[in-house]
Amino acid sequence: MTYSIELNNHLEIFDIDKVAKQASGAVLMRQGKSVVLATVARENTPVEEDFLPLTVQYIEKAYAAGKIPGGYIKRETKPSDAETLTARIIDRSLRPLFPKGYAYPTQIVVMVLSADSEVDLQVMSLNAASVALYLSDIEIKAPVCGVRIAQIEGEFILNPTCSELKKSNLDLYLAGVKDELLMIEMRTLPSYDTENLALESNFAENLTSGMQNMNELSEDAMIRALDFGMQAIENGSNAYEEAFNKHKKQGEIELKIIEEHSELAEYIEKNYSNEIKAALYQMAKSERAVELEKIAQIILKSKASEDKEAIMSALNKVKRKFVRSGIINEGKRADGRSLDEVRPISIETNLLPNAHGSCLFTRGQTQALVVATLGTDADAQMIDLLTEKTSISERFMVNYNFPGFSVGEASPMKAPGRRELGHGNLAKRALYPSVDENYPYVIRLVSEILESNGSSSMASVCGGALALRAAGVKTAKLVAGVAMGLVFEEGKTAVLTDIMGLEDHDGDMDFKVAGSKDGITALQMDIKLGGIDKNTLQRALLQAKDARLHILNIMEEAEKDIVINEEILPKLELFSVDPSKIVEIIGQAGKTIKEIIEKFEVAIDLDRDKGEVKIAGARNEQVKAAKDYIINIVSKESKFDKKRGFKKDHLPFEIGEVFEGRVKNIAPFGAFIELRDGVDGLLHSSKIKGDLRENDLVRVRVNELKNGKVSLDLA
Repeated sequence: MTYSIELNNHLEIFDIDKVAKQASGAVLMRQGKSVVLATVARENTPVEEDFLPLTVQYIEKAYAAGKIPGGYIKRETKPSDAETLTARIIDRSLRPLFPKGYAYPTQIVVMVLSADSEVDLQVMSLNAASVALYLSDIEIKAPVCGVRIAQIEGEFILNPTCSELKKSNLDLYLAGVKDELLMIEMRTLPSYDTENLALESNFAENLTSGMQNMNELSEDAMIRALDFGMQAIENGSNAYEEAFNKHKKQGEIELKIIEEHSELAEYIEKNYSNEIKAALYQMAKSERAVELEKIAQIILKSKASEDKEAIMSALNKVKRKFVRSGIINEGKRADGRSLDEVRPISIETNLLPNAHGSCLFTRGQTQALVVATLGTDADAQMIDLLTEKTSISERFMVNYNFPGFSVGEASPMKAPGRRELGHGNLAKRALYPSVDENYPYVIRLVSEILESNGSSSMASVCGGALALRAAGVKTAKLVAGVAMGLVFEEGKTAVLTDIMGLEDHDGDMDFKVAGSKDGITALQMDIKLGGIDKNTLQRALLQAKDARLHILNIMEEAEKDIVINEEILPKLELFSVDPSKIVEIIGQAGKTIKEIIEKFEVAIDLDRDKGEVKIAGARNEQVKAAKDYIINIVSKESKFDKKRGFKKDHLPFEIGEVFEGRVKNIAPFGAFIELRDGVDGLLHSSKIKGDLRENDLVRVRVNELKNGKVSLDLA
């Protein structure tokens, strides 16, 4: 059965009951030249634990783009970061649909079988997975619809092509059901004034923010963009429901009955209210958990007929009631703050003497140590994207680590999971517009979470912005982030600023907003089924803006105390030469550039098309000397003729001429001996007798003059 749906600027073709018929639900979706298979499978036996056992996997097959996997093993292995992040988006969009009490292990698998370079695979894959889930026997309200919004020259574009997205200054990904918004993932994309970019030798020092526009989005523009996308979501959700409702599998799935323990909760509230409130309002996070455990033990002794699991469930129910009631009715939070108050902030920069840049950012009981490292082009992360013909060079990287000790747990140290990748990606998206695309260094930020009690990802954003400045990176503007919470109770709504873990757990919704003083650069929001009205969202965004400005003021004061450790920062020279001279720098079979690298202990990157030369090294004098050496090479009469090869040299030396020279540098293949007029000769390692060290005097004879090089023998 094939359905063609003209929807949201796309023609979507769905084949059902054609493939994977043993799955609970399956659909083969085509859009352009892209083909995606989405399946849903579930077990028949529920788990005992109280959680939703849902797993989402997104897999890009290399053959979908006519490629063979790179690397030693020529097959798809573990998911890439991009695949993991896409799976996470699908999970966050579909998880709220499952009914309360559903406990059957369920797996949603999305496989990309054919990839069109102009089709947005993230949006397509979510919609395919949504239809597959709706077709299954799992009872959900209605199909989810995902859309992406771009902004080009001030106009919102619905579901842009990949080419259009590259021209956009906004990337807004939305998912929802009918008129209810479930998930928001937003970032701004910087634009660059390429006409004013100049290649100068002091490029790194003179980089200015005037070369780029961060394109921050105002709170009002954010609301307008959401309104624009919501209509498309409602249209899509209705269209999917209308087309596939008659094909939905029927089946009765027994849902787990959630024990309310109402009588036990009433008993606890009546007899232990003071103790619970004391634990909530007078203790820190770790102490609170210990105290609640003690209260549970006391109740267990007085209620011997009840098991501990029931007591903890009822106790948490009472605790949640007190937390929410205090917020809604009294404007009172567990740590005594007002609803719009940010926790105390302390900042220390460059506390690591041998790191390029570092910042210890502490907000309440959340603490992030963020470290910046600068590298050369060779340090960039190479990424293979399915829809790109060549590998992409990632020059700005953000890694986020969350060890168990940050929350007082003795858990094993593991490779980063989906949560760590998601938080690192959020911090990267927030900071990315502030870092110039043409910055000559590759940048890696690492956020080590040392303490966590709410919004460690936003602490990573704040610490990352200052770590970049501490490393001497001239970012366009400082960027800060804050986590916000919402509580809906008794017809009232409370917006919480800078939520801690307790409020995240017992609240209804949380979202994270990051940006500069001029607007939002990144936003992430997950909304429980039921949605959020526009006025509440606008109120929350404006309250988040006040918090962001407060944090940025503190960060600006901390920036004044930064002392950049110039001694350990890598030195870089960026200049241009005639592109036809690049071959002179490389030399025959790469001999010249290899000798320069060995002689001056630098890294060299060349752009043959533009004639750009980038030299990086640990010592400034070595970098400048390498630059002078290269300029000397390209300034001479060309030694290279495209038809005849290298021309004869006219060096100011004679074969057999003897010198007593100083050893300037020792390389694996020989020693460079200083002769005269700034010219060095090479004494090959096969001709060296005994131990030769730098600055030794040695008597040598000119043996050969070739290709602008002087070869020596011992005299």
